[in-house]
Amino acid sequence: MEAAPPPEHRLLGGSIPYVEGPLKVAGRAEYTDDLKRPGMLVGKLLRAPWPHAKLLRIDVSKARAMPGVYSVLTGDRYPIPFGVLPITKDETAIAVDRARYIGDIIAAVAAQDELTAERALAAIDVQVEQLPEYTDPRMGRTRVEAPIHEKGLNHSNIQKEVVQHFGDVDEAFRTAAATVRVRASFAGVTHAFTEPQCTIAEATPDGRLTIWSSTQVPHYLHRSLSEVLGLPMHRIRVIKPEVGGGFGGKSDPLPHEIACAALALETGRPVKILFDRDDVFYTNHGRHPTFNDVRIAADADGHLLGYDIEAVIEGGAWSSFGTVTTYYNGVMAMGPYRLPNFRYKGQRVFTNRPPSGAMRAHGGTNIRYSVEVGLDELAEQLKIDPFDLRVRNALPPNSTTINEFRITSTSFLKCLSAVRARSGWADKWGRLPYGQGVGLGCGFYISGSNSPIHFTPKMPQCTVHLKADMDGGITVHCMQADIGQGSNTLLAAIVAEVVGVALDRVHVSAVDSDITPVDIGSYSSRVTFMMGNAARRAAEGLRDRLLDATHQLTGYPRDALQVRFERYEVDHRPDVGVSYMDALHQAMQGTGALQSTGSYTSPPVGGTFKGARAGTAPAYSFAAYVAQVAVDAETGVYAVEKVWAAFDCGRPLNRLAVEGQIHGSIHMGLGQLMGESMDYRGPRLMNPSLLDYKILMPHQMPEVECLLVGDDDPEGPFGAKEAGEGPLVATLPAVANALYDAVGVRFYDLPITPDRVLKGIDRRQADGRAWKGH
Repeated sequence: MEAAPPPEHRLLGGSIPYVEGPLKVAGRAEYTDDLKRPGMLVGKLLRAPWPHAKLLRIDVSKARAMPGVYSVLTGDRYPIPFGVLPITKDETAIAVDRARYIGDIIAAVAAQDELTAERALAAIDVQVEQLPEYTDPRMGRTRVEAPIHEKGLNHSNIQKEVVQHFGDVDEAFRTAAATVRVRASFAGVTHAFTEPQCTIAEATPDGRLTIWSSTQVPHYLHRSLSEVLGLPMHRIRVIKPEVGGGFGGKSDPLPHEIACAALALETGRPVKILFDRDDVFYTNHGRHPTFNDVRIAADADGHLLGYDIEAVIEGGAWSSFGTVTTYYNGVMAMGPYRLPNFRYKGQRVFTNRPPSGAMRAHGGTNIRYSVEVGLDELAEQLKIDPFDLRVRNALPPNSTTINEFRITSTSFLKCLSAVRARSGWADKWGRLPYGQGVGLGCGFYISGSNSPIHFTPKMPQCTVHLKADMDGGITVHCMQADIGQGSNTLLAAIVAEVVGVALDRVHVSAVDSDITPVDIGSYSSRVTFMMGNAARRAAEGLRDRLLDATHQLTGYPRDALQVRFERYEVDHRPDVGVSYMDALHQAMQGTGALQSTGSYTSPPVGGTFKGARAGTAPAYSFAAYVAQVAVDAETGVYAVEKVWAAFDCGRPLNRLAVEGQIHGSIHMGLGQLMGESMDYRGPRLMNPSLLDYKILMPHQMPEVECLLVGDDDPEGPFGAKEAGEGPLVATLPAVANALYDAVGVRFYDLPITPDRVLKGIDRRQADGRAWKGH
């Protein structure tokens, strides 16, 4: 049943159950692994056991001769490089000439069954010359003997270097009344989505290639398949079944997808590659291990004067989204505060480890931690309440940051006010017993990247097609990728709201490049804002056709007609009107099925300096969280008891989805803070399984109170902004600052595990510094 929404809208603003929910809970939703094709072969990948090696010879003759083996491929067959960013195409489907990390793909096999495929992999003989291995990004910033990629800056392993300076940072620090410095390190973390990657490819006698894949970016995959395989895009069909989570880990076109397609072309048979969990870890593209150094200056009243930030980011073996990441690790510090001076130097460095890439709140999470912890230290120096410090520096609406981010709507002050009151901050901060504490953390994130990755002339960032036929159903076609976040439900609800029909009349078709118009994918929290606007425009076009038909049937002018539920009426004359079905059939006369199109292209914003587009967005979300913790000072074990989460996503169009995103973001943020870590011994990943990689357990999840306080955004669909990634970033510093309130220890290395808590308490006590009498 449809939940009862607020009166302004019939659906939007309420809690709308996901349209695919019944299929999922009944086990009837189809994921890639559920699909079967006649004569389908099993694809398997041979992964390198060496961190860095020149491939001298790969002998596949024994494997090819084995009964039941249909194809064995090495990198020389399809050597064209690809990548999600056109400016950094350095990945290959299968390694060419060199293996760059333990887990790099060096051969691919298609066989009649899994056992035969495994035996074929074992029969491949590889001879190599091992090269120097590089595992510390800080050491790869100078000239090295054998760079991981030839394009490394000045014969080093630096993939990207960003230097930006706005204002006069040196003068800001010279005149400051208070300064702080936070030097922090962050372990790499991975997405840990439920569904492992899976791809099926089929080449058919008509010269076409069809791909089914668990992906967030069907369009980018479509492009990369064409580039590497040498087929025009119109001969390739990409279909996205249900996706069991992505969080950024499926937002690159990935090597196995192209290798699977290549095996299908070589064999003329359908081929399926399904990852084991260790394959997922080796593919990674997770959050970058990071070292950052953040200096903050303020005047005596707590007004911020400047930031001076340096970051060294470990990229692993490939570029992926790394150029964007390098910029984001600086510019995502710009909000939610006014800042008159800013300097940033960031370096992303290749290492012989699995590639890093985009992960929820990409580029904004680690820098936000250091800034927010630093602000609390600054408040302590100046003897200012952490809330008051942030209130004094809040970005106002309709403003521009020093690096020319355009800020339209912001309800950051409302977030601060709401969470301060609801958490009982005045009675808790600094007043709870030893081992208990509260902390504040704030956040700021983009509602979609303003600039598309591919600059196809005049192509919108999102297009939505609608078709309404005589049965009364409305089919929605759009390439936006629902990966569990509820975008299909929002798409259907926007159409139903505007047209005035029941939600169950609207059916969102599966993503299929033969049918659905281009949308560039689910990443950078772009879907609600960009898809939502395109959907609204398409629905308004269809509604206008129906109102024209109502005018023809009633004789009343268009401007006198109103949309009601399943009916179009004369304003203030409910007795005069026609049903939706009657209006539809009238509109179809002489034309047949009604069709409507809507699209969205973000407005031009940002400056003209190098890198000006990084971090620009049509709108931004804002957050203020308070966390309450309890620490066992004898063991270092701690629990996050409750999080009050005030979030500005503009108008929440589906409260069920928004609150779900906030809960999920808090869970993921706490995982990174409390225990998640990709643990290495040199270049070797030691915990590539969910038994050893410690995601947050259910009993560790705190109570969460969501406070949705945003005002409408002037350009968002019905006033909405993003709520998929921004809810994560405030979580980590809120808990870290609460730990300080509880036991008097600052933490600069993540994750904050119980042993680190205990060592911190011991150091504080050894220094003779008491905290709450301890």
